[in-house]
Amino acid sequence: MAPKAKPKPSAPPATAAPVPLEDLFATLHRHIESFQYESAAKVADQILVASPGDEDAVRCKVVALIKADAIDRAMSAIKTFEKLPIDLKFYKAYCLYRQNKLQDALSTLDGQERNTMVLLLESHILYRLGRMDACLENYEKLQKFKIDSIDVKTNIIAALVSAGRGSEVQGMMDALKVKTSSSFDMAYNVSCSLIQNKRYAEAEQLLLSARRIGQEALMEDDFADDEIEAELAPIAVQLAYVQQLMGSTPETIEAYASIVNRNLADTSSLAVATNNLVALKGTKDVSDSLRKLDRLIEKANGSQQLQLANGLDFKLFPRQKEALYSNRLLLLLQANRLDQAQELVTLLQDMFPESITPVLLQAAVLVKEKKVSKAEEILGQFADRFPDKSKPVLLARAQIAAAAGHSQTAADSLAKIADIQHMPATVATIVSLRERLGDISGAVAVLDSAIQWWKNAMTEDSKFGIITQEAATFKLNHGLENEASQLYEELVKNHGSVDALVGLVITAARSDLEKAEFYEKELRALSGLKGINVESLEKTSGAKHVEGAHVGKTEVSEEVKKARAKKRKRKPRYPKGFDPANPGPPPDPERWLPKRERSSYRPRRKDKRGQVRGSQGAVAKEKHEASSATNTTVTTSSSAITSKASQSAAGVSKKSGAGSSEQPKASSSKSRKKSRS
Repeated sequence: MAPKAKPKPSAPPATAAPVPLEDLFATLHRHIESFQYESAAKVADQILVASPGDEDAVRCKVVALIKADAIDRAMSAIKTFEKLPIDLKFYKAYCLYRQNKLQDALSTLDGQERNTMVLLLESHILYRLGRMDACLENYEKLQKFKIDSIDVKTNIIAALVSAGRGSEVQGMMDALKVKTSSSFDMAYNVSCSLIQNKRYAEAEQLLLSARRIGQEALMEDDFADDEIEAELAPIAVQLAYVQQLMGSTPETIEAYASIVNRNLADTSSLAVATNNLVALKGTKDVSDSLRKLDRLIEKANGSQQLQLANGLDFKLFPRQKEALYSNRLLLLLQANRLDQAQELVTLLQDMFPESITPVLLQAAVLVKEKKVSKAEEILGQFADRFPDKSKPVLLARAQIAAAAGHSQTAADSLAKIADIQHMPATVATIVSLRERLGDISGAVAVLDSAIQWWKNAMTEDSKFGIITQEAATFKLNHGLENEASQLYEELVKNHGSVDALVGLVITAARSDLEKAEFYEKELRALSGLKGINVESLEKTSGAKHVEGAHVGKTEVSEEVKKARAKKRKRKPRYPKGFDPANPGPPPDPERWLPKRERSSYRPRRKDKRGQVRGSQGAVAKEKHEASSATNTTVTTSSSAITSKASQSAAGVSKKSGAGSSEQPKASSSKSRKKSRS
């Protein structure tokens, strides 16, 4: 066998020629022009291999990843290039904004040059944080750059509406030289300002116009029908909300249900529609409403912390998120799921530490658990910590305390609300509570303070007369005749009140007869009292009822007397076929008595044929089983009735106290803010 030839060693592979940087940059530019951002990022990596630290390549890679919505990868790239002498803070701030780390994003922009890009990004961050005044200041600075962009103008109107300054929208539109027909987003935002001003019919017409403008614009851009419906979903939700405000409840429920069931809207509009549908249904079908809200809320990464599903934490305003969580807690209270309600209210306090809603809901949970004193305590502590937000909290505390019979706590809570403590309703409530406690001097002090306040108040709608009249009546009823007389006399001299004059005469008659006689002369004489001898009237046993306004004796003519003297005789009317000559047998004298009381009554004999024969135990057992079945049926029916009654019980309105029967609240869609990366 011939020996094998040794294989020749293979030649080393030829090294690939490096691609010139000019060609790589040309390829990078071509990918960017064709919107192929992933490919552009890869080419940027090749450039960085050939030329490490190239500033243009670094910026292109970061921007390409951001354009490709790869925010996490862009953030990683920025951290990789932090050691390079390249300023990437603007891109870092944008990535933090997209990750919903708003405070970190705002801090990153500190020290940056205030150019148009920085101002625009900072405006978006401030808008998302709810700091509308600072956001509008930024837009005022942007107007100096004379940016003629419909998107920026739309954002300015959205910020005005969100700041609660809807009345300034028309003036701003005139200054910006823009009309509602400029875009459907602009028309939508202006309609939100009309809703703020309670011009619901005009808002509805403008929303219909916005929908028509949007359909025409999106059809020109070759959007599919489903895409058009998803893009215009905020308008559909806002139309339903306007109908809700106008009282069209059946149509509104149908509109919200259609949006939720079709599931073609964007996630934020779908969340608002779901929340408003739940709020509109109130306490009806609590379990179904809870299921709908549970689709929007989930546990965060398996922990006990809650977060909104589908990225809603990044898309909803804080007040909208708070409304979702609050409505779920109210429904849990209605369903008597107190453990879950307690867990949720604890989380809400961490999520919204400066809001009054969590503390009100916590009080509602405690009242449901019959821990009224604890509820009063936490409401009082919150009012002391945040005096500027204390009014609704103190009102809730007063309501809870009054319902529990804690009159002292209720009165003290109302007395701390400075702007309403002198109003007639508040004064009447505090006085009633003090009177219930037996603190008459305290009640008098409240009345005197209110009288002095209204005396010095420079208002057109003064309540001085009402308060003084009620104070005088109160003092008179509690034996303070001299003070009551002074109040009545002041009313008579300054206001000429007839009621006060009557009260003054009655009061003075008890202590000062001369004063009573003096003011009695100012009372007008009543018609019909002439010709009455008062002295003879006092000697009679009592007054006789006299019809008509005239009490005096009237003369009757002779003809009338003769006519009255004649007695008309009428023939008796007999039943049909009755002969008075042959009346027949007399009627039964016992015909009006019940049958059992008549002498002819004989009770029926009991029928013993159906009796059960057998041992006594068998009979008792059958009776017991029949009785148990009957009781079970009755109990089931009564529980069903109770359930319906609890579901139909309407809750308190929005400004109600912290009672557990409060109804869920509706939420308006937010104004649309154009965001461009």
